[in-house]
Amino acid sequence: MKFLAAAIQMLATSDKDANLAEAESRVREAVARGSQVVALPEVFNWRGDRSEEAKYAETIPGPTADFMARLARELGIYLLSGSILERIPDRSKCYNTSLLLNPEGKIIARYRKIHLFDVAIERGVSIMESESRQAGEEIVVGETEFCSMGLTICYDLRFPELYRALGAKGALVVFVPSAFTALTGEAHWESLLRARAIENQVYIVAPDQIGSNPKSFSTYGNSMIVDPWGRILARASDKPAVIIAEIDLTYLSKIRAELPALTHRKLL
Repeated sequence: MKFLAAAIQMLATSDKDANLAEAESRVREAVARGSQVVALPEVFNWRGDRSEEAKYAETIPGPTADFMARLARELGIYLLSGSILERIPDRSKCYNTSLLLNPEGKIIARYRKIHLFDVAIERGVSIMESESRQAGEEIVVGETEFCSMGLTICYDLRFPELYRALGAKGALVVFVPSAFTALTGEAHWESLLRARAIENQVYIVAPDQIGSNPKSFSTYGNSMIVDPWGRILARASDKPAVIIAEIDLTYLSKIRAELPALTHRKLL
């Protein structure tokens, strides 16, 4: 089985209406080019001052989730609604939540980011997501007509055990919607994406944010779609873009048959 998947690269700001308009335009472009599965980046609908995250967080269902559901239903696609900040009742913190919608506009998978980005790098990256966000706990796979698809978000990429668990649950495609920092992205983004694809023999679809946000940090871009052999099938540059690649599940099966590393694992 083959299908086309798209990763959307954009720069979200604190203007939610403008972000949603940009996301819709890019999704429509991807579908016009033949994509049946489309993925948006992390926090695509709002990126602003961390102290205001709870204020701009939404319920699910809610305005952004409903907007994306209508779009998926109208276009008849599977839509990975990157991530949005999900309000937690009676809490000052929010979840960072990714939604996978089916062609009927139904939420078939909801993943709350497990690993929070709490780092202080001397060269200028100091971020404490745990100050405003609550970690999720559940490993999530969505079932589609094409295959099982695993959900992860950004910093999760550094934790290979999560991707191994998704593979054990049957995921053949794994999403990595991100707002990867420019500093860490230049050093690690490509290496980590290719490693996760190779070691789990899966397709990786990784839409990233790009550019400088005056109320947040600079992001790396270079959104990618990587195949199970570790080849980069599509890669964005330094501007907003839609990248598209063919997902070939027969080829994936061939890779797994010829190099059956997954069956050779030994738990030490």
